[in-house]
Amino acid sequence: MEAPLLIGSEIYRKSTYGPKHPLAIPRVSTALDLIGALGWLDPARYIDSPRATPEQLARFHHPDYIAALVAAEAAQDVPPEARERHHIGARGNPVYREVFRRPATGAGGVMLAARLTAQGGTVHVPGGGTHHGRPDRASGFCYLNDAVLGLLAWLDLGLTNILYLDIDAHHGDGVQDAFHDDPRVFTLSIHEAGRWPYTGLLEDRAGGHARNIPVPQGLNDTEFAYLLHHAVMPVIRHLRPQAIMLQCGADALEEDPLAKLSLSNNAHWQAVRAVMGQAPRLIVLGGGGYNPWSVARCWAGVWGVLDGRDPPARLPPGAEAVLRALSFHRAAGRNPPEGWFTTLQDAPRPGPVRGEIRHLAAATLEGLPEPLAGVA
Repeated sequence: MEAPLLIGSEIYRKSTYGPKHPLAIPRVSTALDLIGALGWLDPARYIDSPRATPEQLARFHHPDYIAALVAAEAAQDVPPEARERHHIGARGNPVYREVFRRPATGAGGVMLAARLTAQGGTVHVPGGGTHHGRPDRASGFCYLNDAVLGLLAWLDLGLTNILYLDIDAHHGDGVQDAFHDDPRVFTLSIHEAGRWPYTGLLEDRAGGHARNIPVPQGLNDTEFAYLLHHAVMPVIRHLRPQAIMLQCGADALEEDPLAKLSLSNNAHWQAVRAVMGQAPRLIVLGGGGYNPWSVARCWAGVWGVLDGRDPPARLPPGAEAVLRALSFHRAAGRNPPEGWFTTLQDAPRPGPVRGEIRHLAAATLEGLPEPLAGVA
């Protein structure tokens, strides 16, 4: 198997949604710094993300919405009609310095990843994963939907059987809705039940080519492993996809302030390890995650899994310095545990497998569509 590629950008450094926003924290830049400090970054396999052009973005997004984003960045303001219509500067989607360039860079990176894997391969794009973005409006801190744009790029290359797997704490509603009527893309989302955007119920199958696993609060590592082996992997083996896109939002980790799941980063790494090699093409995205230490450690470890690296028992001084330099103004940041500075791998968070989890897994496998034929 070819060595994986890593796509990143300096645009994320010092970019913030504003001091009171959950995305005030540095995430992608910290993960990349941590990967570098671990000695895991081969310059020959690191690619600076291109910025998608308005023409490229129009493959999914409405031109007038793209123009409104460009105008909002230039003016650092948005007129009332654009705020109302496109939700820019409203509903948790602030106008900030790079409000067009930053999401367009994420989208450009994921679209490039699709092209780079046309014949096969693995690419990690931690700046991707904005799965709530809508064709004509921002939603859930997501201005553009890079996942949809990357999946469309794969379809445009002739693929006919793609799996989109989403393990963010929030339902991947924008991606599911984008491919509601397209049997070539099967969407599978594990997310917290009763959490915004309040979609992704178990019975929601989007016309047949989606499955949703809304899990109860407190989901533990043992339960996640159960779902992985009794729901996700059977779906993959049944569908035999030509390509897998994994959205690896880190907000399902126990330390995250915006969800109430109880996973350790071992769960995310286990998911990456499980899907590697299940399809000729793999793109792994970032996504949610609102605790800077847990996000950076999780995503650096995702790259480590993809690149065949073992996490050190204790971080080297340079990596520790990256984590000690972070600050976090929510309650969890006032007295962070020492392990957030000195380790990459969390202690496992095992627990009993509740009956509800077993039911969710069994229901996921009911009535799966026949796999679409297509050359790998």
